[in-house]
Amino acid sequence: MNITYKSIKDLPNQQLYKLFVSVGWADESTTTQSMVDNFNKPFVNSTIVFSAWDNDSLVGCIRVLSDKMFRSVIYDLAVLPEYQGNGIGKELVKRCREQCPNSEWIVGTTSKRASFYESIGFEKNNDVFLSIPCKWF
Repeated sequence: MNITYKSIKDLPNQQLYKLFVSVGWADESTTTQSMVDNFNKPFVNSTIVFSAWDNDSLVGCIRVLSDKMFRSVIYDLAVLPEYQGNGIGKELVKRCREQCPNSEWIVGTTSKRASFYESIGFEKNNDVFLSIPCKWF
C-alpha cells in the first residue's frame, strides 16, 4: 500500500461523500444531490485539512478548526473501513498536530472510538459537550 498525503481543502465531493457513507456518517437514503454537490464546503472552510490517497482514490481525511494558538478541534477524521488499522488515521492526526504543536487538542467522539484517540495521546476529561443537530444529518 502506497498512501500519499495531501493538504488540499477542496476535496472531490463525490469521493468525500462516499467516504462518509462508508463510515456511517452519511445516509444515502436521505442525502440530496445538493448536499453531495456541497459536501466539501466544511473542509474548504476549515483551518487545517489533510487527506490520504491511494493513487487517485480518497481513502481518508481529517479537518480541524483552530485559532492556531490555544485550541484546535478535530471535527472529522474518517478512513475507509478497508484501510483502517494501517496507521492512516494516526498519520492524519499527527500531521494536524504538527501545524499547531502547542495548542490544546479537542475531539468529540463516541465511546466506541475513544480508544483510538487515547492510543495516540488524547486523555478523557470531565468536560461536557452539548450540541444542536446539523440540519444536513
